[in-house]
Amino acid sequence: MLKIIAALIILFSATMIGFQLGKHYRDRVTQLRILLLSLQMLETEIVYGSTPLYLAFQKIGGRVTQPVALFYQKAGEFLLEMQGESTQMSWHKAIEKTKGKMALQEEELEVWKNVGLIIGGSDREDQKKHLQLAMSHLQSLEDEAKSDQNRYEKMYKNLGFLSGLLVVILMM
Repeated sequence: MLKIIAALIILFSATMIGFQLGKHYRDRVTQLRILLLSLQMLETEIVYGSTPLYLAFQKIGGRVTQPVALFYQKAGEFLLEMQGESTQMSWHKAIEKTKGKMALQEEELEVWKNVGLIIGGSDREDQKKHLQLAMSHLQSLEDEAKSDQNRYEKMYKNLGFLSGLLVVILMM
């Protein structure tokens, strides 16, 4: 009886590890989608709403889901706290504070950091062009992430279960 309980615990644990590894790929696609949506909102706030950046960041942070919402909230806070500092500094500090909670890869974080270079640093039309360029780049990265998700998510789930099953068989 004890062997059966141990076998079930091992099988369950290995399966959950596989699901967690697969979840990372799903979260990455979801977060890229949310980043794209947030950039569209930011474009609207800057170009059409003429909203001050700290207020735009707070609005967007209230409308999107975590962890992207946390990024915008932090960026808005840093922008208010660091009066006289650049928007770029606030943006990068917010990325550093929240990147551990995101499932993004280094290339996607680089695109995200580059957005901070142009926010608040030029006229509306120039910012609009740069935001649209960043959105198209993130869109292509999202397509790659979907491809990775289709390829690896199911594999990790199955691999977790099968490795647990292997351990149980070897244990018996």
